Amino acid sequence: MKKHNFNAGPSILPREAIENAAKAVLDFNGSGLSILEISHRTKDFEEVNDEAMALFRELLNIPDEYKILFLGGGASTQFFHVPYNLLEKKAGYVNTGVWSKKAIKEAKLFGEVEVIASSEDKNFTYIPKGYKIPTDLDYLHITSNNTIYGTEYKTDIDSPVTLVADMSSDILSRPVDVKKYGLIYGGAQKNMGPAGVTFVIVREDILGKVSRQLPSMVDYRNHIANNSMFNTPPVFPIFVLKETLKWLKSIGGVPEMQKRNKAKADLLYGEIDRNPLFVGTAAKEDRSLMNICFVMAEPYQDLAAEFLEFAKGKGMVGIKGHRLVGGFRASCYNALPIESVQALVDCMQEFEKMHVK
Repeated sequence: MKKHNFNAGPSILPREAIENAAKAVLDFNGSGLSILEISHRTKDFEEVNDEAMALFRELLNIPDEYKILFLGGGASTQFFHVPYNLLEKKAGYVNTGVWSKKAIKEAKLFGEVEVIASSEDKNFTYIPKGYKIPTDLDYLHITSNNTIYGTEYKTDIDSPVTLVADMSSDILSRPVDVKKYGLIYGGAQKNMGPAGVTFVIVREDILGKVSRQLPSMVDYRNHIANNSMFNTPPVFPIFVLKETLKWLKSIGGVPEMQKRNKAKADLLYGEIDRNPLFVGTAAKEDRSLMNICFVMAEPYQDLAAEFLEFAKGKGMVGIKGHRLVGGFRASCYNALPIESVQALVDCMQEFEKMHVK
């Protein structure tokens, strides 16, 4: 049976990236060694690292004044790296869910944190709007897509202060005006590669402004000076990331990816809104293209476990909703084909025929 991978992360990767990675595990570049056992100081790996950075810069139109880093530790490590490097007196955060709250908690260790807007009053089912951004902030932090609650910023906001964004789960899914941000970071394990590598895009002129002494491994400037090789980088994840970026370029880049993602989301949200068994959980204007969350409609709530088993029997993988929301979550990341979304829609329609008379 064909499996349809809706996992929220680590998640689906392009097939050709997986196949090329498998070959490199056996023999990297004809070296007779596995990519898993080569030195990161070799010319061959330096070329991998350089190509990955060049592809990322090209695909997202990253200006020259921004540096790209590939680091370990996941986005959760960046929750404290960012304030360590940027927070001198006060930072602003928009609270749109679990990951925002975790970032806020870490930032409070380094200075004053002002939560300038929040959607917690409605269980994070919308993106706050219309709030005023204080001009005395060292930076403003947002989480551009919220995997658990299925909400997403649809445009790049204007900020009078340095804008920082956690784009772990929607990077490369739509064009981004990088110039509006001082720093963008995220884990790669949704749209860019496997778990184990974290990306950082940072404009150099915002660094070196805090008065505190920085541990060597936390200081972005050390990683910039060493081209992400200040210490041993996550070699294999960077290789797979590079292969994923090659695939993305081959299909037409980010604009084409945005078209595909919108088509997938329109298909699934259309079925959620049509089917009497299901109800979407996020405000319609803020619905995520990446993480589509829905629950059973009130008259059919006792069918949730049955639908989950039914869908599993049809090859749907990873559609159980997060425990904080319940219901179902279909993560439609870049590498997920629209055929998988159609298979889920077919599954929902078949289940409807079984239960709606």
